[in-house]
Amino acid sequence: MLERLKDVPAGVDAVKAAGTVSKTDYERVIEPLVSGARSEGRRIRFLYEFGPEFRSFTPGAGWEDLKIGMSSLRLFEGCAVVSDIGWIRESTRLTSFLMPCPVHVFGNQERDDALRWLSSLPEGPAISHRLLPETQVLVAEIERPLRTQDFDALALAVDSWLEAHEELAGVVVHAREFPGWENVGSLLRHVRFVRDHHRKVRRVALAADSKLAGLVPHLANHFVQAEVRRFGYDELDGAVAWSAAPPDQLPADAG
Repeated sequence: MLERLKDVPAGVDAVKAAGTVSKTDYERVIEPLVSGARSEGRRIRFLYEFGPEFRSFTPGAGWEDLKIGMSSLRLFEGCAVVSDIGWIRESTRLTSFLMPCPVHVFGNQERDDALRWLSSLPEGPAISHRLLPETQVLVAEIERPLRTQDFDALALAVDSWLEAHEELAGVVVHAREFPGWENVGSLLRHVRFVRDHHRKVRRVALAADSKLAGLVPHLANHFVQAEVRRFGYDELDGAVAWSAAPPDQLPADAG
């Protein structure tokens, strides 16, 4: 069975598995939880607890878990699995890198740590973006490790623009340093975003102060159709001007 837990901080949803978990348990507990979050427009910080009394999942429960996961993964902001059961811990670790949200495993005695970790997850996006209609340039400000939902939000902004325009003049990535990706799922979503949009973007400018940033244009030129150029972090205005300029009218310092 599955039991919805109430002894958790505000903003955290928690369930505990005991005995044998069936498809009916998922329909009774998990589906309303997910549907409620979706209707309220909020993301889920999820604690899944397996005590010593947990035994197994029925085949129907396994299928229901997969079905809900495939349709709702983007709602999850973080997931903490609390268990001392070896196969639960190992299977979670093996699949966590493919999840679009961070997933951590805790022992039964670390339940309070799991709740603190979920409560401490950053709120808001790792990328803030603004589209400048007058220049037809999208500026993306990166502040934290990139998450899947950040690329979903970027894709929505770019796709909305492309519905009424043939292309986007440019994308400017502005970051003090590149913080990396939250997990492998985030990296794969990044690759997908580039794959789906690079033919519709004329130029990409990276305005960043980082040793790694100098390598990015050389690498990116092998993977994207857009022209790519590096700028310093304090050269944001120049990066926007270069990105917006027509192909035959580059700024004088565009070397």
